[in-house]
Amino acid sequence: MHAVLSLFATIMIATSIGTVGANALLLVLFASHLKLRTDTWALTLNLSICDLIFGMCVVPIAIYNSLFQGGIFAEGGIACQLLGFLFVLLQLASLNSLVWATIDKFAEIGFPLRYAQLITKKRIMFILAILWIYAIVVAALPFMGFGVYSFNKDVYMCLPAFGPSTTAYSVLFLTVGVLVPITGISILYLSIIHIARYQAKRGTFVCNDQHCYYVPIRSYFRNTLVLIVSAFYLLVCWLPSVIISFYETFYTSNVPVIAKMVSIWLVVLTSTLNPWINSLAQRNYRRALREGWRKLKRIFESLGSSSERQNDNNERHLNTQSQQCLPGHNTQTLTQT
Repeated sequence: MHAVLSLFATIMIATSIGTVGANALLLVLFASHLKLRTDTWALTLNLSICDLIFGMCVVPIAIYNSLFQGGIFAEGGIACQLLGFLFVLLQLASLNSLVWATIDKFAEIGFPLRYAQLITKKRIMFILAILWIYAIVVAALPFMGFGVYSFNKDVYMCLPAFGPSTTAYSVLFLTVGVLVPITGISILYLSIIHIARYQAKRGTFVCNDQHCYYVPIRSYFRNTLVLIVSAFYLLVCWLPSVIISFYETFYTSNVPVIAKMVSIWLVVLTSTLNPWINSLAQRNYRRALREGWRKLKRIFESLGSSSERQNDNNERHLNTQSQQCLPGHNTQTLTQT
């Protein structure tokens, strides 16, 4: 069991580093490339911030708990309650940000002529406000007596307790809070794939502010793999945890510890995958990433060349000083004088 625990802690550390690194990279791209700041970029920004906070705050505490057997969080006091609240809050905000980001993509490809009227900056701000109110209310339900946050000694995290005593809360949370969003995302992406496939068969015209141009078939099929992954990766990552939670709600049999560890790790892994699958895999983000890499490379090259020039100047200066200090140098100078 000690080896399994060490492996779990190692994987969680790697996942935490990957989550923080990927989402920090996305935030840097937003800060350095104004072209990425579209009218709906606030949804992606909100998703990235939620995942970044999750990777910086919630996952490290789980790692600490696995290494030190829970510490103060194992007591189930205020610290554990707040950690459970933060876990649910960030996961709900992240999932629903993904839902609305997917709706935005569906509207863009399904209703291209009405997209500018359907999706506006004011509506996005309103959606984000409602999204956070919903996430806060649902995460605060255990504080109102509907549901319980408790320390799960199998995965070393404070989570909602799923069992016979909280059947109503468990069913409502797992169904409305988790299954409905991820199922909706999958259906929307499958619809996007269907629309893209139909348009690709007959070709299509894409228009910008200046002109319209024909888009060949291969331009659509090139991104089909990314769309398929986007449609199903949340189901793959969330379903094991949802199935285990439903099983614990209606049955008293214990679930193997390893199964619980794998299921919770898959849930945590979504925060690492979200920026890569939903943003960094897109063409404009890849282009911005390449431009940023070239700029960084030029900076290092200029720093290296400047240091080499400085070393050459220092060597010339030292050679001049050494020649002046050689015996006979002063004698030659006096003779010439």
